[in-house]
Amino acid sequence: MSGLLAQAAKRILLPLAVLQLVMIGLGLLISGITAEDAVNRFLAGHRTGVGNAITAFWSFVGSTPAIIGVTVIAAIVLRLTLHRWREAIFLCAAVAAQAVIFFFTTLAIDRHRPAVQHLDESPPTSSFPSGHTSAATALYCGLAVVLTMLLHHTWAKRLAWLLVLVPLAVGASRLYRGMHHPTDVLSSLFSASMCLVIMAKSILDRAVSWTIPHHRRALQQA
Repeated sequence: MSGLLAQAAKRILLPLAVLQLVMIGLGLLISGITAEDAVNRFLAGHRTGVGNAITAFWSFVGSTPAIIGVTVIAAIVLRLTLHRWREAIFLCAAVAAQAVIFFFTTLAIDRHRPAVQHLDESPPTSSFPSGHTSAATALYCGLAVVLTMLLHHTWAKRLAWLLVLVPLAVGASRLYRGMHHPTDVLSSLFSASMCLVIMAKSILDRAVSWTIPHHRRALQQA
């Protein structure tokens, strides 16, 4: 058990702690930036009925209920289809990790939302980072990674990577709807991507075993 905890601390907790500090540092660095406000004003000044409807849909896609629902369904399908836990745990861990990073970052950073009309209700968190974008990145890019590993045909792998367009659509919608600054969205893409890398290296990498002690693994490889 102590070996398992040591591996978790080394491979997951320590990298996530570093990422947490990086995100807080980024938040402190960019919170005073005002040059990007022009982007929010431009988008707010060019809203249309169709644009409002489309971005409302994509904003919902990145919302907490939608993310939780799709994550649970995807994890169950992966478990029942593959008859193993690795991919399902990876997906859930990536989504959970980004949520933790997002939560503690918002506690440390108090950035006001753009000074334009907000098309969505503002949750009691700061503008930095974008939780919708972060969650969508972890979930849909995580699914793209898993499907790419499982699929055999090149055309199918390429189709799977189209899932990366989902968080981009979510991030663009949050900007359009006046809920975030551009750097909020970009920072969220970075944070969630790092969570995916950390979890992929720790869970999806088949060279990493969480169940076989080191001495037994050495005997099996001998």
